Amino acid sequence: MGRYLPISVGMVRRKPGELLPLEYSILDAATSSSRGGDVEFHGFEIARRIRDQEGARRLTAHGTLYKALGRMETAGLLESRWEDPDRASAEGRPRRRLYSVTALGAAAHAHARSGAAEHGEPRWQPGLAT
Repeated sequence: MGRYLPISVGMVRRKPGELLPLEYSILDAATSSSRGGDVEFHGFEIARRIRDQEGARRLTAHGTLYKALGRMETAGLLESRWEDPDRASAEGRPRRRLYSVTALGAAAHAHARSGAAEHGEPRWQPGLAT
């Protein structure tokens, strides 16, 4: 008994350059809405888009969503900025953190969408936009 046994229940391990299902959903929802002219998005908005696109098949806690957004920004798939405080104040709400997909994020999404990873083709690599 007094030994520490690392247990990773429910933890997803992945190879470098692979997107987790939630990360793919975020990129998919963001890129589809950017085609309609909405280049930036905030967390609650992307959660709603994922729910609408996937028919509520993948509902996630907001804490999980924001951790994924942070991971994706660190990996270079997304970039973010704080919204103008005057706009938030005029609407009577707190400021939002606005995210946008980077060139690397778009390349990772296109790679995952094409199924290239399933066929053994090279994955995207953090820091290398293709």
